[in-house]
Amino acid sequence: MSDNTILIKNAFILSPNTNFEDKQSILIKDDIISEIAPKIYESNVDKIIDATGKILLPGLINTHTHLSMTLFRGLADDLSLDSWLNDHIWPMEANLNGDYCYIGALLGAVELIKSGTTTFSDMYFYMEDVARAVEEAGIRAVLSYGMIDFGDEEKRKNEFKENLTLFDACNGMADGRIKVFFGPHSPYTASEELLTKVRELADEHGMGIHIHVSETEKEINDSLEEKGLRPFEYLDKIGFLGPDVVAAHCVWLSDSEIEIIRKNGVKVSHNPCSNMKLASGIAPISKLIENGICVSIGTDGASSNNNLDLIEELKTASLLQKVSTLDPKVLDSDEAIAMGTIKGAEALGLDSEIGSIEVGKKADIILIDTNSANMVPDSSSLSSNIIYSANGSNVDTTICNGKVLMENKKLTVLDEDEIYAKARQAIKELKEAI
Repeated sequence: MSDNTILIKNAFILSPNTNFEDKQSILIKDDIISEIAPKIYESNVDKIIDATGKILLPGLINTHTHLSMTLFRGLADDLSLDSWLNDHIWPMEANLNGDYCYIGALLGAVELIKSGTTTFSDMYFYMEDVARAVEEAGIRAVLSYGMIDFGDEEKRKNEFKENLTLFDACNGMADGRIKVFFGPHSPYTASEELLTKVRELADEHGMGIHIHVSETEKEINDSLEEKGLRPFEYLDKIGFLGPDVVAAHCVWLSDSEIEIIRKNGVKVSHNPCSNMKLASGIAPISKLIENGICVSIGTDGASSNNNLDLIEELKTASLLQKVSTLDPKVLDSDEAIAMGTIKGAEALGLDSEIGSIEVGKKADIILIDTNSANMVPDSSSLSSNIIYSANGSNVDTTICNGKVLMENKKLTVLDEDEIYAKARQAIKELKEAI
């Protein structure tokens, strides 16, 4: 943990559920927000950041990605999910190793920091190497190993070994910045035996669960043919669901499944850009929110997005709901800000620590520079200025756990050029190995 005090002064604060009048100052002690006031005494402060002309927000929270897949950015574009996975991604993944995933995670961490994301939830492979990258980068992460058994008992045993080893080695690592979830990939790649055992062990260890559900229409049709049930109906039947489950995508939902999600307190991670690019469909997000369901935002991997810019993702989410419902009022800019901050924290079980600007919460904070062509003149509200005008390149400063990771758009951690060179070499080697 850093041992410092940082004073941020003259900031316009945008935080979900709280209206801050005029400019405010924030005092950070070690990793905690200790004071918020119009003026704070400046003596005995280690560092002062003047936020004049900047909007201060909680660090953004990406609840579904595959960070190391930054290496596969642009590898297989303009394809259906089936072809994208089977013909391109899975063959490339067969040659992955820990070093490649570490480099990919570092590349992803650079992109997250530079675009204002301080927390991400990741499901992939070689996750201890991803944890190593997270520790170096200074960001916050929820990590899960992607568990796939296709009904094979030996493979199933190995998947549990991998995920539990990750939990033992990394849960609470990096000054508490890393948390470990179970990561059953999906109802169509994980057997019922795997899913029911995950539920049992998640209860035993107090672990959350991260899973893909109802991403494509084909997934629904296959589930109906094989099980006679839609995916959420099946997961409900086997007792898998609960408030500790984060379900990514949730594109193809019936009204009865929305009720199943609501009654079980399942959290949803919406991934609009990936769903659009893979032509998976449009998730009924406005209907989920109307039903009181917690909906957060995710980018998915950079191989199907193709970037990790959460501000761009939030704009897309808002506009997509408006055009799909033909209602310009749905998913307004305030709701979008909440989706990218406090709702993400709630989905990951971290809402007592992050997701809003409050005294006593962790100092995960970003500053958006409004002195930029796309931000002038100021919008009618701070939230609309962020959601409809800004993008990740407008992020000026990123702080996580009380440590400055980027200031004046320059990283204070990680060597960008070295990471870029290593990432280019890694994908060259992976392509040659096929």
